[in-house]
Amino acid sequence: MNFRLALLSGAAFALSASAVAQDTNIDGRVGKLEKEMRAVQRQVFPAGAGKFIAPDIQSPTIAQPETPSTTSATSDLLVRVDALEAQLATLTGQVEQQGNNMRGLEARLKILEAQLASAQLASAPQETAMPAIAQATTAPSVLPAAAPVPAAVTVKPKPVVAAAAKPAAIAAKPSAARVAAVAAIERPATGDAFEDGYTYGFRLWEAKFYPEAQATLEETLKTYPKHRRASFLRNLLGRAWLDDKKPATAVKIFYDNYKADPRGERAPDSLLFLGSALTDLGKTAEACEAFGELSRAYPDIATGRLADRVTAGKTRAKCK
Repeated sequence: MNFRLALLSGAAFALSASAVAQDTNIDGRVGKLEKEMRAVQRQVFPAGAGKFIAPDIQSPTIAQPETPSTTSATSDLLVRVDALEAQLATLTGQVEQQGNNMRGLEARLKILEAQLASAQLASAPQETAMPAIAQATTAPSVLPAAAPVPAAVTVKPKPVVAAAAKPAAIAAKPSAARVAAVAAIERPATGDAFEDGYTYGFRLWEAKFYPEAQATLEETLKTYPKHRRASFLRNLLGRAWLDDKKPATAVKIFYDNYKADPRGERAPDSLLFLGSALTDLGKTAEACEAFGELSRAYPDIATGRLADRVTAGKTRAKCK
């Protein structure tokens, strides 16, 4: 009898250990899946600030238990694993789609940049060649032997320096009244050089002194390219160019701000203004791609803080 009891006890212990091992294995799978899902979600929703979006673990293909007591811990974990694996596959697909969309948008923007560069070269003054002087019908039939035939003459115009190439980004010398008006804008001196430069650039932009704002912001960004608030500054710099009716330059700045720091606080805004700048250039298809990327990468912001602007931008670009 004692031997039989010992055997039964051993079997019960073995079954218990097996169940514990199975539960531990499933727990490990769940933990691994949750970690992987958080990593994927950080890519799909970069503005989520680390928030974890809980999966819907109620699978439509699995019948719901009549009472909680009939569901074992192992069954619950298996349902969680199945749901997590399904959601992880969905999120992975979203990441791949987002990457494809970004590559497509980047390729289109590079083509646009090349087209703009070609247009600028085509509009530059070219050398004018004067043809050789041919013998006219009214001219004497015989030219003096000592008189050589004139060769082609090339007239080279004086080089023209584009306004954007000037270091101060100001096309012409400002008037005395403008100088006085700019001088009247208070330049902060808090001791934080980046914040002082950003704030002063913002005040210049707000007063519609766009070239001066561009020069101030560019100098600040050049000095502090890795500052934690560089996303704010680059976005404002793009707006200074956009409001100055220079959408081609603004496109590059807005796109670079988003691409360089997609987690930056003004990355969603830069996508919005990128769409606006592309619309100004007549590139409505690319503009709609930018608005679409904004909605995919930052759904909460696209439907929240920037909702009205996104709607207006899509309407102006005639997005479908």
